Amino acid sequence: MSAVLFTVENRIATLTLDNPAKLNALTPGMLGELSRLCDVIEADASILGVILSASPSRAFCAGADINAWSDVPPQEFARHWVRGGHRVVDRLARLSKPTIAAINGHAFGGGLELAAACDIRVIAPAATLALPEAGVGIVPGWSGTQRLARLLPEPVLREVILFGRRLSAERALALGFVAEIAEEPLAAARAIAGGLANTSPCAVEVAKYMINAAVGEDAAAMVEALGSGMIAATADKQEGVAAFRAKRKPQFPGA
Repeated sequence: MSAVLFTVENRIATLTLDNPAKLNALTPGMLGELSRLCDVIEADASILGVILSASPSRAFCAGADINAWSDVPPQEFARHWVRGGHRVVDRLARLSKPTIAAINGHAFGGGLELAAACDIRVIAPAATLALPEAGVGIVPGWSGTQRLARLLPEPVLREVILFGRRLSAERALALGFVAEIAEEPLAAARAIAGGLANTSPCAVEVAKYMINAAVGEDAAAMVEALGSGMIAATADKQEGVAAFRAKRKPQFPGA
């Protein structure tokens, strides 16, 4: 049975981390399933947005399951666990559809990195955020020192990573890292996602590409996606393809 649940309601997909016995800690299987489901969501044009949630627990996600990586040889740790996890977090960040993290409990380590990969975040009042990796002798490996450097002020990020301090929901809101504090984050996320029913999916997708390019989220791919989308709508593209198929010289109209 998968430890990541997947549902779609009112054209909004919900990914639910479902490992409550371990505070929804991430296992290799969960990472693989998250990656697979991101591909499913990307291919489904009927889905307007995505909510990342977690089964009820004290933690939204306590990070990576220490039993999954603690005995991995150094080279394999870097090559597979860190780089593999990074690819999954990046896959979530680069979905073409808007994403919301419903943080219903503490988000530590990889859990915070997953939440940071979403477009916006909603948090429960008692939830806290932390990157406690140094306390177990490692460093953040799934974009905690990189993507979070764009989302939090540098002194705050140093405070969290170097000194192991937690951010409260109130402080995260004041810093702009979360959109709102809600007693029921999932319900609040669904209410926000409901607004997508009144927007153009194409406009939202292109706007997300533009924002991603501006903040450096896979900027090269975003710029090329925007340019390719523009050129694909031209008569020049239609003529070029038609000429290739007819094995003739193209007569581009310049439009």
